[in-house]
Amino acid sequence: MDCIDTQGYRSNVGIIITHEGLVLIGGRTDKTGWQFPQGGIQRGESAQEAMFRELKEEVGLKPRDVEMLGVTQNWLKYRLPKYLVRHQQKPVCIGQKQRWFLLRLTSNRERVRFDKTKNPEFDRARWVEYWHPVEEVIYFKRQVYIRALNELGPLAFPKKGMPPIPCWRPKQ
Repeated sequence: MDCIDTQGYRSNVGIIITHEGLVLIGGRTDKTGWQFPQGGIQRGESAQEAMFRELKEEVGLKPRDVEMLGVTQNWLKYRLPKYLVRHQQKPVCIGQKQRWFLLRLTSNRERVRFDKTKNPEFDRARWVEYWHPVEEVIYFKRQVYIRALNELGPLAFPKKGMPPIPCWRPKQ
């Protein structure tokens, strides 16, 4: 059971996995979209517990496969477009509030798998440049991605500094 607060935001975790300066994005099953692993926090579950559960369910990784580098200080929120809000469901969910975790993959890349759950979220994955996921994620999540990557970036690149935020042009 997902947790939806009094304002209508579903509690959620987002997961940024780094390896050799790149980040992992997953291709949504039966869709063309790409995104970071993410998922709802269940009742009685901490954000960290949800993150490790989602990590296993969505990309097949266990706590021993990663090192936690950091987590966003506050919840990062996005609203769903009006056409995606399901007013017939109670309580009504108008968007998500997320705690974002930054992890470093410490095991082999081949450990990333999609068959650890009955209904996989992803059916493919790519390792991409740090800011690239902002271009690929669905439009209403972009600002949260920018905020999470910006806040956690110094932890991902402690020695050489994080890559500068690019100037994005709207896709045609």
